Amino acid sequence: MSDQRLQGSRDRKLDENSIGVMHIVFFVVAAAAPMSALVGATPPAFAFGNIGVPFAFLVLGLIYLIFAVGFTAMTPFVKSAGGFYAYVSKGLNGAWGIAAAVLAFVAYFTIQIGIYALFAVFAKAVADPLGLDLPWWVWSLALLAIVFLCGRRHLVFSGRLLGFCMVGEIVLLLLFAIGVVLKGGGPEGLTLAGLLPGDFMAAGQGIVIAFVVGSFIGFEATAIFGEEASQPEKTIPRATYLAIAIITLFYAFCSWSIVQYYGSAAVRTAAETGLDTFYMKALQDVLGDWAGYAMNILLLTSYFAALLSFHNTLNRYFFAFGRDGIAWKGLSKVHEKHKSPHVAGAVQAAIVAAMLLLFVLVSADPYTVVFSWMVAACGLSILLVQVLVSLAIFCLFRDDTQGRSALRVRFAPIVSAAALAGAFALVSYNIDFMTGSANPAAYGLPAVVILLPIAAVVVGLYIRRSNPALYERLNSALDTVEQTN
Repeated sequence: MSDQRLQGSRDRKLDENSIGVMHIVFFVVAAAAPMSALVGATPPAFAFGNIGVPFAFLVLGLIYLIFAVGFTAMTPFVKSAGGFYAYVSKGLNGAWGIAAAVLAFVAYFTIQIGIYALFAVFAKAVADPLGLDLPWWVWSLALLAIVFLCGRRHLVFSGRLLGFCMVGEIVLLLLFAIGVVLKGGGPEGLTLAGLLPGDFMAAGQGIVIAFVVGSFIGFEATAIFGEEASQPEKTIPRATYLAIAIITLFYAFCSWSIVQYYGSAAVRTAAETGLDTFYMKALQDVLGDWAGYAMNILLLTSYFAALLSFHNTLNRYFFAFGRDGIAWKGLSKVHEKHKSPHVAGAVQAAIVAAMLLLFVLVSADPYTVVFSWMVAACGLSILLVQVLVSLAIFCLFRDDTQGRSALRVRFAPIVSAAALAGAFALVSYNIDFMTGSANPAAYGLPAVVILLPIAAVVVGLYIRRSNPALYERLNSALDTVEQTN
């Protein structure tokens, strides 16, 4: 019996001390998908918003740095692989932990489905001229199979693969940005246009934030892998600050360079008249025709890298749910060789495949419907769960700062909660631009996202009344590792 108990413990334990700072940074930055974020999100932000996109990246980066101040202070108190779900459970209670988990599920599932659809659009565009005319969903499912197989491997394998993909994206975009600087900019020369507060505060700042906020999705991956990190009390804070700094400065620099290339007076018109060629034209002009071909390839690898990152992140949500007794216990089984939550990965892949096929059955367009709506739902969900995390941090340290500065664990979380709530309001107000639709259902999307966690809290309170033992496990996320061993 003792041998069986020991084996069961191992089946529910991820590989400790297996990854370092840079592995985690790769996951976060890859999830942000540098190439696809800039090429996909900034053109409409310029076209429908204003030229203050670079400044918007700096503003959001600052908000997330403030968020990280409290977030990393809480890291030593949460060792479960449940990420935001574990943080909210610890700071508020199990019922709100369920609400955070629901929002996180919605965010990561919707962004995955949206990216799978967008990948299919670009893959089909590349393959059709070569005579390989296949339905878009074939490309999506093929990529899903590859992501699933990679996700079954050890986390270090995924970290290295993500790093390889990420380096290619960053190098090409940096070559372009540096090339613009070396050429002295465009028709107006090199200026501070795009980085000035007045550029961002002009009409359309809400639209800019609505598009830019998605570039930071995947932020919680630093905490998700805390159980597998070497010296998590040091690794997680370092990875968090480094990832935010890289994303913020890189995006701000590259988006500023595109403003310099076109000039502040012409950048909006260029974006309006060619959303799909906005970056392609600039890269080919500055670097040569080869850059256009490289960009097409790196866009596809960018989507793959983002999906692999989200897949690994959501696997660990499933894993934590299975181990905490909220869902099927089989989800907490880890691969004997690779120490990965492979059962959780298989279940997640099956759900994603089913949802993609559902869109196929209703003849939904992969870009204007699947991608646009899924990204909007993801942006709203991730902002709301981050508001909950900020409040959870404040509540955990409200009566006892545990030796930490009140500025870090009380003031910073409240500031970040207010700022993220404001971003949620801006995205909601501009939801028609996010979805590209004036359909009444689009305007109801923010309300649905708000109602989901409320319903989850109700379910959580029901569990507290009907199954106190399960509720106590939800309310004690800090102890889930020890309890299940």
